[in-house]
Amino acid sequence: MPIDVLMPALSPTMEEGALAKWHVKVGDKVSAGDVIAEIETDKATMEVEAVDEGVVEEILVPEGTEEVKVNTPIARLSGEGRAAAPAKAESAPSAPSTASRSPSPASGGGEKEQAPAPRSSPVAKTTGEGDQPKAGGGGARIFASPLARRIAEQKGIDLSAIQGSGPHGRIIKADVEKAQPGAAKPAQKPAGAPAARGEPRPVQSLQQMGIPEGSYDLIPLDGMRKTVARRMTDSFRDVPHFPLNIDLEIDRLLEARSRINAMLEKEGVKVSVNDMVIKAAAIALKRVPEANASYSPEGIAMHHHADIAMAVAVEGGLITPIIRRAEEKGLAQIAREAKDLAERARSRKLKPEEFQGGTFSISNLGMFGIKSFASIINEPQGAILSVGAGEKRPVVRGDQLAIATVMSVTLTCDHRVVDGATGARWLAAFKPLIEDPLTMIV
Repeated sequence: MPIDVLMPALSPTMEEGALAKWHVKVGDKVSAGDVIAEIETDKATMEVEAVDEGVVEEILVPEGTEEVKVNTPIARLSGEGRAAAPAKAESAPSAPSTASRSPSPASGGGEKEQAPAPRSSPVAKTTGEGDQPKAGGGGARIFASPLARRIAEQKGIDLSAIQGSGPHGRIIKADVEKAQPGAAKPAQKPAGAPAARGEPRPVQSLQQMGIPEGSYDLIPLDGMRKTVARRMTDSFRDVPHFPLNIDLEIDRLLEARSRINAMLEKEGVKVSVNDMVIKAAAIALKRVPEANASYSPEGIAMHHHADIAMAVAVEGGLITPIIRRAEEKGLAQIAREAKDLAERARSRKLKPEEFQGGTFSISNLGMFGIKSFASIINEPQGAILSVGAGEKRPVVRGDQLAIATVMSVTLTCDHRVVDGATGARWLAAFKPLIEDPLTMIV
């Protein structure tokens, strides 16, 4: 009997995703473990492997379809030993595909007629490999990546006027960037059409706050922005948090970094200040293990290793790839991993296990010139460190005034697991590791 391929849940929090690309077509034989598709989630683009063996009988969800719910059938395989259904002949565009849904004299009869009707799916089915499914308003559906759609909204470009260069004519970022802003008027929504999912209704929200309709451009929320908004709102509302601030003199750290990079130059590795902060934070977590903990209703989880999540800004949001067991790794290894994770985070190529979990987070805005800030806790972690810019400031040493490069950091703590004294002890362990990097190896 036919085997439905379902939209997978690629992370514990995933509810829906976009079907970015098919690697198979009708008639292809697949085995368990074969890569059959690419799925875009709120955090990354990941490959999907087949879990059953069979022949692709039908593609139920076309490339470019967004907001496909988890466990929705996206394709159908014939079972082992059963031949694939013959490819449908070219027909008039108006002829619907009903062979797989109900018996028909034109369907060929026999086994196909007696096959059980497939489960209903909220997404449109394709009527042929080259067909364009119709949108709810009656026009041809436009296949475009989420990023391309956002850029088109911002530039005022009508996607229907663009010829896509992606797979099966899908519009990608490069196509939109080549188009001229204002070259075509954006397509109007049909009268009475519902707002896009997650899109605020101007009359019910912005207009009630005195912002007139037509005075702004509305960019619909994508999956990543929705997830970030929900998680940060939940954390700020539900986690009793407080900040602790200290200033660090980093002249010795900068000198040590220069010497380390000179030693690693032949290996093509360049250690950043952030890499050294990650290492120091991991060591401090091992020295003050009470800070390396998470709250749960069942009890306090005391973590065995310092898995440091580093905040990386990406198009449309934020993601926190993780340096696992950072306390056991040297600066060169941390630098390599951090660079690789950041690059793949920006291209949304991270695996779920590379950004889920973590025991402690670091957010660094020093490169943007931010002097001091306090981050929102990344649940279920017990604390997050916010790192500001290093700058020349006057300092007092003894009774003398001097100049030093000073960096301000803020530790935001979950008061349910990291109280004020614990946070202060962690900062006291962290400070000498930064101000005298030789202590990292003692």
